[in-house]
Amino acid sequence: MRNWYLLIGLILTFIFLGCSNPVEKKSPFTKTWQHYLGDPERSHFSELLEINTTNVNSLKLAWSYKSGGLEEGRTTQIQTNPLIIDGILYGVNPSIELFALNAKTGSEIWKYIPNAKDNTGLGLNRGLSYWQSNSESEENRLFFASGFRLYAVSAKTGKAIDTFGENGSIDLRDGLGRNKEQLAVYANTPGAIYKDLIIMGTRVGEGPGSSPGHIRAYDVVTGEIRWTFHTIPQPGEYGYQTWPKDAYKTVGGANSWSGNAVDLDRGIVYFPTGSAAFDWYGGDRHGENLFANSLLALDAQTGERLWHFQFVHHDMWDRDLPAPPNLFELDRDGDKIPAVAQVTKSGHVFVFNRVTGEPLFPIEEKEYPPSSLKGESAHSTQPLPTKPAPFARQELTKNDLYQPNRPAFVDDFVDKDQNIDPPTVLEKLESITSKGQFMPIDTLGTILYPGADGGAEWGGAALDPRDGVMYVNSNEMAWIVRMKEVLEDEGEGSHPGEALTQINCARCHGGELQGLAGIPELQTIKERLSLDSIGKIIKNGKGAMPGMPNLSEVEINAITHYISGIEMETDHRAEKSSIKVPYAVAGFGRFKDDRGFPVVKPPWGTLNAIDLNTGEYLWKVPLGHEEKLNDPSIPISGTENYGGPVITAGGLLFIAATRDEKIRAFDMKNGQQLWEDNLPAGGYATPAMYEVGGQQFLVVACGGGKMGTKSGDEYRAYALEK
Repeated sequence: MRNWYLLIGLILTFIFLGCSNPVEKKSPFTKTWQHYLGDPERSHFSELLEINTTNVNSLKLAWSYKSGGLEEGRTTQIQTNPLIIDGILYGVNPSIELFALNAKTGSEIWKYIPNAKDNTGLGLNRGLSYWQSNSESEENRLFFASGFRLYAVSAKTGKAIDTFGENGSIDLRDGLGRNKEQLAVYANTPGAIYKDLIIMGTRVGEGPGSSPGHIRAYDVVTGEIRWTFHTIPQPGEYGYQTWPKDAYKTVGGANSWSGNAVDLDRGIVYFPTGSAAFDWYGGDRHGENLFANSLLALDAQTGERLWHFQFVHHDMWDRDLPAPPNLFELDRDGDKIPAVAQVTKSGHVFVFNRVTGEPLFPIEEKEYPPSSLKGESAHSTQPLPTKPAPFARQELTKNDLYQPNRPAFVDDFVDKDQNIDPPTVLEKLESITSKGQFMPIDTLGTILYPGADGGAEWGGAALDPRDGVMYVNSNEMAWIVRMKEVLEDEGEGSHPGEALTQINCARCHGGELQGLAGIPELQTIKERLSLDSIGKIIKNGKGAMPGMPNLSEVEINAITHYISGIEMETDHRAEKSSIKVPYAVAGFGRFKDDRGFPVVKPPWGTLNAIDLNTGEYLWKVPLGHEEKLNDPSIPISGTENYGGPVITAGGLLFIAATRDEKIRAFDMKNGQQLWEDNLPAGGYATPAMYEVGGQQFLVVACGGGKMGTKSGDEYRAYALEK
């Protein structure tokens, strides 16, 4: 009889092991990266110890995976921080197609390709949300956004969860209180999971006529909206008086595109927001403009505002909060204070008690001059923290110039009346305004320093939960911004689409449509695309470019003909546009010399360690190197960088991010570089760290496409040789 019991037991064990799914099975040999940036607190921290400061120089490529989704002639990117759960890696390729891999070998398990109708503008994807069900009737699911839809996909099978929304997805344009066919709404960054809710911020346009940026919580099972927080307050709501009376009906932006953090124990979700639209001119939105440029602490269950802090009053500098906040415990005189830290494009760190909103270092409201633009009303003061000191330089003076007598070249910023012989770097600087933060933009040209991409950018900061030390990478690039008055009637011979193009296209493609680094020029677009194709892209978007469905067919037609250099059969004048703003961006780009290098003295990119308990810096080192610089006095120049760091219990900081297309490891104690490897394309994404089968892995998406570098589709995983 005993033998029969043993045989039955063996059979049952075999059945259990053979039928159990690896997604659902919990293994003692697997450590995960289950949340965007590592955990709900967005610490970027891994507890893994196998790879450490003594052996990191032995790291080798363990596997690589070509994810597909590249398109010839198109600049693409992967900015995804993948999830790794129970031995399976989930990521997204350049065409926003979701895939699952064996995390030990890199072999593909399944791929999910969205099939949403009219979903032409894909946007970008920086990560995923994972919800683990406590019910046998509901599957564990992944949430990711492509275009204007949020999808729910089975983590086990890679199939759409048909009961979520409409056949597995919901339309992010629904529930915004405006005609959704005229809205451009995307979600670059994953939502916050709290119990049975997924709480979403969105990316919207930054020009006139943009969509509103409400924060919404959806039921993870059904997709129904459970609560909405109006970032542009409506009548009767807190902050309504900080806008013109009917602004909530027409003004857009004030959206949360850069991420979030969740205090699961206290039930609080933290969302940073961006500027109101139009982001360079606010003559139609006088007032402080709550809750634009703010950190919002919301009750995760109800959406009730608990507290907020506004970092920029009435933003006119596109100073969106660029990254998720970090939650941690701050040590002050032996007391542990629940804290939240927020980095900014301007290179500052603000630290608050995350329960009360009380600043944990003093913040001063400093006075600034008024705007010279007609109809604009700049706020008289702006807040700046007294500690920590900024991690990026704050004002560009002639003493900061690297080689002041070289010819100036303002990336994607060319004046029509510029002389054949360009001015020197010094001459250009002396002809424009450069007086530091919050100087109003004017029609002559104003230095924005750090530039429109930071300082800190969307990769964000890592924060060690063990000791409260923040690690943040920073850009040191000056930009020049210049406004141009838009006349309702440009006079005889003017093209009807010129003003519309300046208003809607110049901020991304350059004042003369030369194209930003990685953003295509439009001056020769007629050689590449038909009029019909151009019009469809303007309306629906393409790749990282959002659509502009708020424009009428007449307006789209006028822009299409203007950038194509083709006369229109019917002369629809620009003043018939429904968008009425007196200024547009005439010039907008990086301030460089004739070799393409930043005009400021190196380093051009840095990595910083800041003890947030004291507000003091532990170290600062250059990040990346421009090999073509060839200056013996500058062994490490630093470069522009996009994507954040990962820190580990093994004492290591890993980061790719740099323009030189490398991944590096640094000693967290002193900033010493210990290891590097060349990538097939720039790793402009935050890496992830995980363990499977007793082996620790580092993985990074190599999507390239930023700063004019080549695009790629490869994910690379590193490990110690066994």
